[in-house]
Amino acid sequence: MVIVMAPEATQGDVDAIVRVVAAAGGEAFVSRGVSRTIVGLVGDIERFSTLNLRSMSGVADVIKVSTAHKLVSRDNHPERSTVRVGGVPIGPDTVTLIAGPCAVETPQQTLEAALMAKSAGATLLRGGAYKPRTSPYAFQGLGEAGLRILADVREETGLPVVTEVVDAHDVELVASYADMLQVGTRNAQNFALLQAVGSVGKPVMLKRGMNATIEEWLMAAEYIAQRGNLDIVLCERGIRTFETATRNTLDVSAVPVAQRLSHLPVIIDPSHSGGRRDLVLPLTRAAVAVGADGVIIDVHPHPEQALCDGPQALVDGDLVELARVMRELPAIVGRTPATDTLASA
Repeated sequence: MVIVMAPEATQGDVDAIVRVVAAAGGEAFVSRGVSRTIVGLVGDIERFSTLNLRSMSGVADVIKVSTAHKLVSRDNHPERSTVRVGGVPIGPDTVTLIAGPCAVETPQQTLEAALMAKSAGATLLRGGAYKPRTSPYAFQGLGEAGLRILADVREETGLPVVTEVVDAHDVELVASYADMLQVGTRNAQNFALLQAVGSVGKPVMLKRGMNATIEEWLMAAEYIAQRGNLDIVLCERGIRTFETATRNTLDVSAVPVAQRLSHLPVIIDPSHSGGRRDLVLPLTRAAVAVGADGVIIDVHPHPEQALCDGPQALVDGDLVELARVMRELPAIVGRTPATDTLASA
């Protein structure tokens, strides 16, 4: 069961509902979005039905939800959401480009990559300070030193920062530097981490687990939402199949399916799905065409020297075409580039 609060509802109204539900032996999880507050109830639905919750102060509606992912479902939130990251919108009216180096290596490399990204129309900077790798001998990231580099580059370029957090113990630290926290494919069902990022008060990008169904992906988002955070962006980054021609198999159908089931924005990662530079631009076109709310792309000034994922990083020669794609294709599907939205704000 989900309680939708009226826009004018006070904190006292919400607290009263939490107390009533607790007295009835249930739990109430409060999630605050940009325009509304939703209270998800866990417990005996039949008993909740006797509490006359609909008549309580500040309540706009009480909805019995059949889906397991109540808070991220469109059953209780029919209109699709827009998540703002440092003022940058990600949602149904825009197409947002997030770009930058896969891994933060040096201040100069990160700044160069950020300027490349901005030249192509990026409004958010991606960069990994922590890198969970399959091999324990591969580059694991610079940690807090990398976070400081990202903060310095944000100061110089004006691009809000999206960066991955890999351990629940690091959430507060990463949140102190980042504008958006990313949960990667390897941690998509790390439930302690999902709950931690849900509690910290920053927007979250949740990548689909490489072996996850769409239902499992949405349930992972529910863990975040249940801790009070509805500012979640889903990211399809390819799934593991028997195909070996690409790094992962990009499931473009996941975008409209997830958008039908959930109100959360859905973006695509063409870099980690394709795994090769020559596939990134074609997959980016596919992402825009299928209705993705944005893309997240690797760029690097010297990919041959990259410590992580150099073969998939775009270089200067690719950026003119990337800029054209992000400038021209959104209008075909009735969208606006996020750069235009910011320019007119």
